[in-house]
Amino acid sequence: MTDAHHRKLERMYAAAPFNGYYSGDMKISEGAARLEIPIQDTFHHAAQAVHGTHYFKVLDDSCFFAAQSVVADVFLLTASFTLYFTRPIAGQRMAGEAKLVSETRTQLIAEGVVLDETGKICGRGSGLFARSRHRLEDLPGYG
Repeated sequence: MTDAHHRKLERMYAAAPFNGYYSGDMKISEGAARLEIPIQDTFHHAAQAVHGTHYFKVLDDSCFFAAQSVVADVFLLTASFTLYFTRPIAGQRMAGEAKLVSETRTQLIAEGVVLDETGKICGRGSGLFARSRHRLEDLPGYG
């Protein structure tokens, strides 16, 4: 794929209304993606640790875009995702880093980690992604 495709994907990420809540910084390259977000007070559960939904957010998005980085015609869908929590997140930022590990005609698999601002791994995950019928060029931010 081209850098132009990767920059369009970054714009598509930024254009999605839900992603405005996170103020994330998405960087995409061939078969890889990194999403870094600031941790807000509203991310914490009652015990003052980052709630697991935010681990999933950075992992699903980074794995999705690692897979989408090699598909330029249609939008991918998350078909399944497995997430493991390994430690609480420390600091004020968190990141998901992912890479594409398998691609067939019908599905792609990406694996990633959640990192705290010190670089410690706080979670791991893998996603299975399938091609949809939605053309990328028709989607806000990409086309």
